[in-house]
Amino acid sequence: MRNDLFTDHYGFVVDYLAEALREMRKHNFTEAIDHHFSLGAHLNARDRKAVRKTVSGLIKILHPHGDVSREDMAELLELALQGRRRVKEQLKKMGSFEYYHTSFSYTLQESGEERFVGVPEQGGRDLISTDPLSPGTVYTAGVTADGTVGLYRMEVSVAGGTGKLKMAGGVAGAMKESVQRAFSYLQAKKVELGVGRDLDTSDLHVEVIDLLGNRVEGEIGVAFFVASYSALRKAPVTPALLVLGDMSVQGNIKPLRSLVEPLQVAKDNGGKRALIPIENKRNFLDVSADIVEHVDPIFYGDPKTAAAKVLGCP
Repeated sequence: MRNDLFTDHYGFVVDYLAEALREMRKHNFTEAIDHHFSLGAHLNARDRKAVRKTVSGLIKILHPHGDVSREDMAELLELALQGRRRVKEQLKKMGSFEYYHTSFSYTLQESGEERFVGVPEQGGRDLISTDPLSPGTVYTAGVTADGTVGLYRMEVSVAGGTGKLKMAGGVAGAMKESVQRAFSYLQAKKVELGVGRDLDTSDLHVEVIDLLGNRVEGEIGVAFFVASYSALRKAPVTPALLVLGDMSVQGNIKPLRSLVEPLQVAKDNGGKRALIPIENKRNFLDVSADIVEHVDPIFYGDPKTAAAKVLGCP
């Protein structure tokens, strides 16, 4: 302690404040929001408990008498919903599909109006861009057995060379193997695909950017094939598109384990359409109406058809 730290004005005795806060622990305002509002369907039991406790704590600090107007209560409720949604958004990145219900809302009991609460840092920042992409760029996703989804932007560029594949970064493990299988197919079918001369005199450089940062090793062979064909033909893919599926060295399509999770990620991050293996068509029945309304499916049965449907070139 130094003399310049002392004040010559009145101070708030810490012991008094601590006693006041201790006394407020005896009060419970977790049910206060029920007088004016009800919580939305996307909040599960844990979410509701966390939001109610946050609101109760804010009331104790800002309105210790417990008399809160509807307007002030709405402000406190929205702050609590924002805080809880931030927790769920991080769990969504780290965990499985159970955390993907983050459209938090509350309803005004008097009018029945439902208000959705977002977080400012997410406003308008869709990971899947709706703007036209440069040739060789596609969005893709992979899903693990436990439902964890990885979302990626794949960029393939063409440079002078002798037809080699060069990994620029972000490609490892199962993802690397799927890219190599797709490249083997591309090499074997280059004349039939009309890119033989271009591929013989060029090297393909591929980079994969993990947009969610959860390090899921997705099998994304079809996305690499589409991106490579796009780069070689200098034709961009359809905007806001998510390319799904993997392939063998002979071009046989491998369907996804599940369709619901990657399509939910596509919807949440700005995707408008998805390129889906025809083998997954029956899984489309499991997709919710909300996702179907926002993400249009484009089914394909082989790599060449997949590229033709989204590149706009023969």
